[in-house]
Amino acid sequence: MPNVPFVTVDVFTRERFAGNPLAVFPDARGIDETVLQKIAAEFGYSEITFVLPPENPANDARVRIFTPTVELGFAGHPNVGTAFVLGQQQTLFGKPVGDTLRFEEKAGLVEVALTRKAGNTVTGAAIRAPQPLEIGEAVAPEIIARCATLTTADILTANHAPLQVSVGLPFPVAELTSLAALAAARPNLDAFRTAEDLHGRTDGGFSLFLYVRDTANPGHLRARMFAPLDDIPEDPATGSASAALAAFLVETSDAPDGDHTISITQGVEMGRRSEIALSVTKQGGKAVAVSISGACVPVIVGAIAC
Repeated sequence: MPNVPFVTVDVFTRERFAGNPLAVFPDARGIDETVLQKIAAEFGYSEITFVLPPENPANDARVRIFTPTVELGFAGHPNVGTAFVLGQQQTLFGKPVGDTLRFEEKAGLVEVALTRKAGNTVTGAAIRAPQPLEIGEAVAPEIIARCATLTTADILTANHAPLQVSVGLPFPVAELTSLAALAAARPNLDAFRTAEDLHGRTDGGFSLFLYVRDTANPGHLRARMFAPLDDIPEDPATGSASAALAAFLVETSDAPDGDHTISITQGVEMGRRSEIALSVTKQGGKAVAVSISGACVPVIVGAIAC
């Protein structure tokens, strides 16, 4: 029985045992298709990735992303962490690894730029979301409050109503009134099941991204994400939700056309502080591109019997 190597890394952090953990299989050709989901469940991380040769040789790899319960079309921290792992290699499926990579994913083509420090060591990556901003349906504040075990008074609607946003993976986002409300939030599983009947995704259960603006720094947010129906009670860092929120906030603000930056801190309440950097390009009043970047650190090297 062959052993297939994997690496785990902590993403959106420069410290081990912080950020969001990710398992990466840099060459998953030796793994039977039927056990990919089972392996993801065995790890229990919010996501893991399996890297395969690209279908189009002009690209660098095909990346499949799994939560413990479902395969995703796109996600942020798995792409950043996967790029970091692959950037340590000299070659990828017979091609030299350069400063940029292109990943084929269900949601589309993901463009990646590796970040390096002196000595050419890869420290992280910046990825471009595969789809433009899509603003979906509104979600009633009462639903948000029940899911997060809060009151409707904790949901701030002056800037925008809670609603679904996506740049490749949809998330309901809601602004809260204070850091105290954010800290008090707890997922209510029964409420999430009810919300799923109204707003659930086809590729996973109803999830919830909550945030608070930093009054001292308008470009900074604090956030938490809950997805208990996907066996993720809380996620330490959610790049895809952060990117969608950043694009939405820039597009719906009076910010002029051009490039805008937003930073999001997540995972504090879990003891896994994560720092997510977003860059949004606005043209003609629309958010036309958004990138997600962050640092990574390696944690575990191992192999799974296949």
